[in-house]
Formats: sequence, structure tokens, C-alpha cells
Amino acid sequence: MPVLTRRRLLEKAAVSAYSAAVTTARTTGAAAAAATAVGATVAACDDSPGQPIPEPTLGLSFPTGFVWGAATSAYQIEGAAAEDGRTPSVWDTFSHTPGKVRNGDTGDVAADHYHRFAADLDLMKSIGLSSYRFSIAWPRVIRDGKGPVNQQGLDFYKRLVDGLHQRGITPMATLYHWDTPQALQDAGGWENRDTAYRFAEYAAAVTEALGDSVPTWLTLNEPKTVVQNGYLNGGHAPGFRDPAKAYVVAHHLMLAHGLAVEAARPHIGGSRIGPALNLHPCYPADESADAAEQTHLMDGFENRLYLDPVFRGEYPRDTLEAIAAFSPMAQYIKDGDLKIISAPVDVLAVQYYTPIYVTAGGGTVQKHPLTEAFWQQIYPRGLTDILVRVKKDYGDVPLTITENGLPTPDQLGADGKVDDAGRIAFLRDHFAAAHAAIAQGVRLESYHVWSFMDNFEWQEGYEQRWGLIYVDYPTQRRIPKRSALWYSDVIHANKV
Repeated sequence: MPVLTRRRLLEKAAVSAYSAAVTTARTTGAAAAAATAVGATVAACDDSPGQPIPEPTLGLSFPTGFVWGAATSAYQIEGAAAEDGRTPSVWDTFSHTPGKVRNGDTGDVAADHYHRFAADLDLMKSIGLSSYRFSIAWPRVIRDGKGPVNQQGLDFYKRLVDGLHQRGITPMATLYHWDTPQALQDAGGWENRDTAYRFAEYAAAVTEALGDSVPTWLTLNEPKTVVQNGYLNGGHAPGFRDPAKAYVVAHHLMLAHGLAVEAARPHIGGSRIGPALNLHPCYPADESADAAEQTHLMDGFENRLYLDPVFRGEYPRDTLEAIAAFSPMAQYIKDGDLKIISAPVDVLAVQYYTPIYVTAGGGTVQKHPLTEAFWQQIYPRGLTDILVRVKKDYGDVPLTITENGLPTPDQLGADGKVDDAGRIAFLRDHFAAAHAAIAQGVRLESYHVWSFMDNFEWQEGYEQRWGLIYVDYPTQRRIPKRSALWYSDVIHANKV
């Protein structure tokens, strides 16, 4: 490995484009300037409510039976943080820690979905969603992460699943969307191998209760984000900046995935199960050999570290060698672990937000317009590329897109409407990119927009709005945005 690469890894611990952006903003004081630039970029692609733009049809029809949906996660929308036996998660602790979340926001109430879920399901039906991807809160179902089931918490998800079926909407459930029970974190969290086994017990309890009433189960949501944002740059819960711990956590998360697949199989009947991975296509920033080499290394940290163990039963050797420079991860991989991690899966959930451009020195650069999320470059072609790459490198596995979207500066107009033309343009172009992947033989079955409604956006609190549905937080009133109405038309036509 080149000396420059090793030094950069030691200094930066191979953080993603998002992590690098956060670190840069914090260490240089550039956050305000970045926010200004992002706002200008979004403003340029989003018309004001008084100047609606035409919404052209591209004439691209999707295969018969293609499924259109939307996604959320428990801590971001449910609220009811201390009701019906729910105990704190790492995100309760993190959001209540001063200075961790913008404006001191927390998920205590969020969008109050726990109390309003029936009306929210009615709204999903009115739009025409045929699939809803949600997550189950571990500390709501298993108090403190281990021990007996909290029946009140589990019953909420039974009501949710029943309500979806009653409205003709197919449930897709994620077992872990970052809300590690705080009691398990106090015992070592994902740095502790035991947490993977506690997760398997939780997975068994939930799947035994809900079984094949959920046709698709997802084990982990974005383990890479937990590693990079929770343990490298500290921007997410539990808030560490420790490269040595980070990749021990990576292995234990992947072990938890495999153990959960094994634990769930006896209970899910004909339902399917797999992980949800955020994949970032990596491109050289220039045509130099050094940029190509650094891009391959970055791809190892961003994609292969999570795809290879699931589909090939091994970690990428070059990535393990790089990690060994700053983390004892390899020492935590026990005999038989990779066999567990590579237990056959039925589906891969892909989440796409941004490409990464890698320089000859191993850094990253911006090549495309940014959204309000200053880490997110708008490049729809990246979605086509990553889907085709998965098929090429890992076989003809069924794929679902479980997150894709952007934040826009949505405001409720005097006419009571929200005109988010920028979101329509973004989604239209990404739907077209998905269509292009299907045309190249990718087995893409469904597309879930992130997100169904505005929500608690992690360290950004309620500052960013990602939803198809506008949430007026003081009243909890729901207002479909222009994008929701447009998406409804797409769904009914199965065409963009």
C-alpha cells in the first residue's frame, strides 16, 4: 500500500463523502458557507409556488407488477418515546445531549405516528402506495434489548401490519434502523459481540409474532452509516470518534445480520429476508492511475466491505489490509462467522443518495449540484451504475430500492399547498435511471421514496424536510406536497 494511502487512512479512517463533509465543516468553520451554497443550489432547481413548471412525462413504462412505495423509520416518525413500555435507545440519549442535534430537537414526539398511524395509512392509500417500508423499534418490543417481549409494543406493529393489509398496502419491515437499546449500549453496544446475539433473539421474537404477514423482512438498515457516522465522525448516535472501534462494530453488525437471517427463517414461511445497504458508486475524479487506485480502495470501504461477506462469504482482502492499519477488526472475526454472515438471502435492499468522486490523493471532490444535505450530489446515473454493478458482481439477486430522495426548502404557501418542484425533478430523473437499469437486465422489483412524510432527520433535527407529505409540527397536520400528487399519478400509470 502506498505510504500516502496508509497515512490518509490513519488520519481519516476512510470516512465516506458524508463523513468527510461533516468533519470539514466542523474543523474549518465552513458549515455556514456550505449551508448557503446548498440553499442556492436547491433554490435554482425548485420553482416558487407562484411559478409552477410543467411536469413532463418521459414515456417510460415500468414492468407489469412493479411496486411503488415509500419509506420511514421508527425513531424518525413514531414519537411516544416513553409510552407503553418503550425504553430509551441510543438516539434518545444522543438527541437529549446538548449540542448533538440541530436546535436541540429530539424524536420524543416526531410526527406522532404512534398515535396517528391509522390516518397516516389512509393517506398512503389515497396516494396509491402499494408498499410501505417501515422499521420496528427494538426498545419498544424488547425492553432494554434483552429479555421477554413487551407485548404492548409488539401489538402496535401488529395493528400497523393489519392496517396496511386492510388497505391493500404490502408491509416491508426493517428490524434495525439505528435505535440500539441504550441498556445494550451501556454494556458495550455493537463493540460487544454479545449485542449481535441479542439482536438475533429480538429478530426471532418479532418474526415469530408477525411471520409471513410481512412478505419482506430487512435485517439491518445501512450498517455502514452506523460505522461511519456513529463511530468515526461522531455525528450520529452513539457519537464516537474511534476508528479502532468502528470496524469492530462493522463486523459485529454484519454478524448480527447473518444471525438474524438464521433466527428468522423458521418463522417467516414464504416471506423473504435480506439486508438494506446504502451503496455509493465511486468514480475517479480524474484519469490518473493514482485516482483509479484510490477509487478502488474507497469502493472497498463504501460497498465491498458490506456486499462481499453477504454474497461471497469473505471480506475484501485489500480493505481488510487497509483497516488493519488502525483497527483490530480482523482479530474479532471468529471461525464460522463468515458462514453465518453469508447465510442465503432472498433480496437486497439498495439505498442510493449520492456518488463519490475520488482524487489521486484519496480525497473526495464535488462534481454535481448539491441538495440541502451538503453531502448529497445529484447524479441519477449513479443509481443505474450501482444497480448494474450489483448484478454484474454479485449475481441476479432480486433488488428493491428502499430509500431515495432529497430534502428541499418546503414551505406551506398562502394557498395551503406545498410546491416542491425540485423533488419532482429529482425523483423523475432517478425513476428514469432505475428504468435504465431494468432495461439492462437488473431484477429491480420495487421503489420506495424516502420519505413518506417529513420527520426527525437525525442530527439535522426538523431543519430538513425529506417527505412527500408536509408535516406541520405544531399541529401535526399532514399536507400532501405537489410531489405526492405527482407520485400518485406515476403509481397509477406505472409510468414516468
